[in-house]
Amino acid sequence: MKFAKDLRHTGLLILLICSGQTALAIDIERSDVKQFIDSMVSKHDYDRMTLTRVLRQARTQESILEAISKPAEKTKSWQEYRAIFLTEKRIRAGADFWREHESKLKRISEETGVPCEILVGIIGVETYFGRITGGYRVLDALTTLAFDYPPRAAFFRRELEEFLLLVREENIEASEATGSYAGAMGAPQFMPSSFRAYAVDSSADGKRDIWTDWSDAIGSVANYIVAHGWQHSAEVVTRATLSIRWQGKLPENTLQPAETVSSLSRQGVMFATDLPNDHKSQLLTLEGADGEEHWVGFHNFFVITRYNRSIMYALAVHQLGQEIAIEVNRRET
Repeated sequence: MKFAKDLRHTGLLILLICSGQTALAIDIERSDVKQFIDSMVSKHDYDRMTLTRVLRQARTQESILEAISKPAEKTKSWQEYRAIFLTEKRIRAGADFWREHESKLKRISEETGVPCEILVGIIGVETYFGRITGGYRVLDALTTLAFDYPPRAAFFRRELEEFLLLVREENIEASEATGSYAGAMGAPQFMPSSFRAYAVDSSADGKRDIWTDWSDAIGSVANYIVAHGWQHSAEVVTRATLSIRWQGKLPENTLQPAETVSSLSRQGVMFATDLPNDHKSQLLTLEGADGEEHWVGFHNFFVITRYNRSIMYALAVHQLGQEIAIEVNRRET
């Protein structure tokens, strides 16, 4: 039965492509859509007429299905990945962003303990400081993937559920919210579940607006980081070298630190830190412009990977933020 269902959904995509259509209204009489509506009504006391009206506005977007179905790009080396984000243009744009929103950044950093350079680094990597946030309607993205993308339908139905709850809670017009083809929203690129869990009203205007209110967007990023265990004033990552005492193979990069400062030092990893000997740490190895690079990531480094589950992402955020801070200080002197 599952094969037949997948074939039916695949047939819809083929029909869209062959007919030249780029969008198709969601059929609310479909059994899976009706089941979803029934669940929202019974589970969340959602008004059936309101929900039906909202879903009637949704459109299956061929471009969304194409984007998410593309084969994954070849794995990039750290050198290639870094070159995307650590550019002079992006660093200058980050310095401009920092100066424009300096009072907000400083206030939120002081309130949360998350450094300005980390906040700016995340926003810079995620959306180029708000320049690239996605032009899809979130309603279209989530309904398309929830009902016409079988490989991850369960995940996206949960996110559609979260989205419908947040538009009710925040009094947002469902058809107006925009984001990526996967439904990630605003400058922080929050999925609806992350919005509901971590978005904050940092501007104290009674709304959580991560699309147009930079206080809310920055504050929400900071809140996400804090909620995942950020340690105030603790180091993030440092370069390392391997001494002649190092034996055996290099460990594979991991998102779970399994070592400590002292255990890595005993194995012959050489690095500088003021963190205590029992602080969680992990040796990381990446392919850089001049060959193999060794790094030691500390607890806060792995907090950043909770935002995006990637070692290279966390290192890019850290380095971009550092370079932007240097540029800001350079301009001020």
